[in-house]
Amino acid sequence: MRIAELRIQPNWILTVVTEDGRVRQFDIGPYLQDEAFEELQNQSKFAKVINSGYFIKWDCGADLSAGTIDARWQTVGNTDLQH
Repeated sequence: MRIAELRIQPNWILTVVTEDGRVRQFDIGPYLQDEAFEELQNQSKFAKVINSGYFIKWDCGADLSAGTIDARWQTVGNTDLQH
């Protein structure tokens, strides 16, 4: 899975759009207690997520692979990207 787009939502939710048009939501909330993710409790720092295609990352060093996201996200819908 390759991540095409990320959209920041309230309450530490990311909307993830894949290259094949799947749209799903991923909740970062459960990760916020882990040391690597603690800085992301600050919503402005959370909002500075960087999409690297096969993973996402933040300046604090926290990152998540597309595989982790794929295993734990919730379906929202599809975009017009799907053929």
